[in-house]
Amino acid sequence: MTDTTTRRYARESEHEENEHERERFAEQFGEILAAFETLDEVPEVEPEPDLTNVMRGDDVEESLSQKETLQNAPETEDGQFKGPRVS
Repeated sequence: MTDTTTRRYARESEHEENEHERERFAEQFGEILAAFETLDEVPEVEPEPDLTNVMRGDDVEESLSQKETLQNAPETEDGQFKGPRVS
């Protein structure tokens, strides 16, 4: 990072800087840029595949009639199972 660049950034941020601050900023900004260059060296990896549905399809199949279904129920009411009241 050059002195001209640090002066421009200081001017754009409306920051009053002195020579020491400019040198320190240039050094710190250089370190930041070097860190980003290090990130560029990290190999890219393939992302994990998206989740997929593992549930079976909801296929309608032939089943028992209502009468056959309810024939062994202890209690029924209006063609439905009747169970104990839940409080």
